[in-house]
Amino acid sequence: MVSRYPHCIHLNNSRQLTQHFATELLEIKSKEPSLHVLVIPGNPGIAAFYKDFVEALYENLGGQASVTAVGHISHSQKDSEHGRLFSMHEQIDHKVDFIEQELQHSEQSIVLVGHSIGAYIGLEVFKRLQNKIKMFVGLYPFLKLNKNSVTQSAIGYIARSSLLSKGVSLLASFIGSLQPSIIRGIVRRFLGTSWSVTAVDVACCHLLKYHTMRNVLFMAMTEFQKLTEEPDWMFVRAKEDKIAFLFGVDDHWGPLSHLEEISKRAPEVTLSVETEGHTHGYCCNEPGSFWVADYVANFIKTQKRH
Repeated sequence: MVSRYPHCIHLNNSRQLTQHFATELLEIKSKEPSLHVLVIPGNPGIAAFYKDFVEALYENLGGQASVTAVGHISHSQKDSEHGRLFSMHEQIDHKVDFIEQELQHSEQSIVLVGHSIGAYIGLEVFKRLQNKIKMFVGLYPFLKLNKNSVTQSAIGYIARSSLLSKGVSLLASFIGSLQPSIIRGIVRRFLGTSWSVTAVDVACCHLLKYHTMRNVLFMAMTEFQKLTEEPDWMFVRAKEDKIAFLFGVDDHWGPLSHLEEISKRAPEVTLSVETEGHTHGYCCNEPGSFWVADYVANFIKTQKRH
């Protein structure tokens, strides 16, 4: 992968946190940052999917903010945790520990940006670390189940079955063992007809692994169990002037009915609808990454002026 910032962006930089979990990072460090933006991925939780977004956000903030995407544990190319499965709750703990360990001496304000289920995780992190977090942005947020989504029902059915989850994971690892040209063709055909070259490469290298797919599905199972509950509206209302959500027009993970509910529960939250035709997986192509990065940067700049 060729970076526009080859001297300062670190891809797949694995670190050990206090619990000894390898953590995949994608980061651009500013020389004199006034902010530190932490990007929490959705599921499959692979930081490298956000390369174009992280670069564009760094650029839109004038190089005055460090930007770090923090991958989920064991959603990566290497099986560092030897097959262990991690729940969404453990992934939340992991992000809290990352901030407390890596940024404990940082003087910069922290901005959380969460995509999809990462938006739910980000709100939970915000709740635990209210004194450290300056603002939060949820992108195409997955905050509660959508009973009208056939896709969610199908994923939930597979994720709840250990047998089916293992079968899907074995199929993914088999595809990942084929010749690179065949793998790329399959990924392009079934996952990413509009994906960037970077996103296709990431899927081939990281997603098509048995341990990654098992963790993707196990985390999905625990997500679906938790998201039968209502979000913590009391917390959202208490922090509504520091929160923004971006929704898509036709996004079953974050339908506009959820936007309407937020507007009633916490009317001062900044709510926006993207109408440019980008998708829930905006980070998998350059136009989506650039547009959403511009949105996030504008929100941050507006908040800083207040």
